[in-house]
Amino acid sequence: MRLLLAVVFIVIFIVPAVAIEDKIADRLWESSKVVDELIQAPDSEIPKPLLKRAECVAVIPGLKKAALGFGGQLGRGAVSCKKNAGNGPFGPPAMISITGGSFGFQIGGQETDVVMLFMTPDSLKHLLRDKVTLGVDASAAAGPKGRDASADTTATMRSEILVYSRARGAFAGISLQGAVLRPDKDANQNLYSRQVDVRELVEKGDLPIPEPARKFVQSVSQATSGK
Repeated sequence: MRLLLAVVFIVIFIVPAVAIEDKIADRLWESSKVVDELIQAPDSEIPKPLLKRAECVAVIPGLKKAALGFGGQLGRGAVSCKKNAGNGPFGPPAMISITGGSFGFQIGGQETDVVMLFMTPDSLKHLLRDKVTLGVDASAAAGPKGRDASADTTATMRSEILVYSRARGAFAGISLQGAVLRPDKDANQNLYSRQVDVRELVEKGDLPIPEPARKFVQSVSQATSGK
C-alpha cells in the first residue's frame, strides 16, 4: 500500500514538475539557437551597432499566429538585460509571454522566430510592468537588416523596441503592433525555484544564472559583443 501511494505521489507531483522544467529548458535552448542562427545568417544579419546598443534582448522562438479569421499571436520566450544600468554584462533572464497583435483576414497558421532589441532605458522600464502593449506603451518598429543597413534612420532612432523575425511557415513578415508582452510568472518561479520579482532579473540582475539559462545568456552576450 505504501509503495502504491509513493508511486501515485510521484506520478501526480514529481513527473509534472519535471515536465514543466524540461519545457522551460527547451524554451531557453530554442531561444539561444534563434540568436545564434539569426545573427549568423548573412542575408538577415542584424547591424552590429544596434546589437551593441541594445539594453535588453528578448527572443520568442516559434511565435504562433492562430489565423482563424483574425491574426492572434501567442508565444513564450526569454529576455536578458544588461546589468548596472546598461553598463554591465547581461544578467539572468526573465521568462516572458506575448499575446494578441494585429488583426487581419488571414487563413492558416504561422510560426515565426522573433528577436526584440530594447534600445533605451525607458524600454527597459517597460519590462518592469505587469504588461506592455507594443505600439501603445512602447514604440516598436521593424529593425533594419543586413550588413550595410543603417542603424541611424529616423524610425530606428525613435523606436524603443526593434523587432526582427524569421518565418517558418507560408506567411511572409509579421506585425507585433498591439501585442501584449508579460512576465511569465509561473515559468520564472519554476526556473528560479521561488517567486521572483521581474525587477530582480531585468533591473538588478543579482540572481545567479540557472544552468538551463546559461547558454541563452552566453548567446546574447556573444551576439552583442560587436565581434
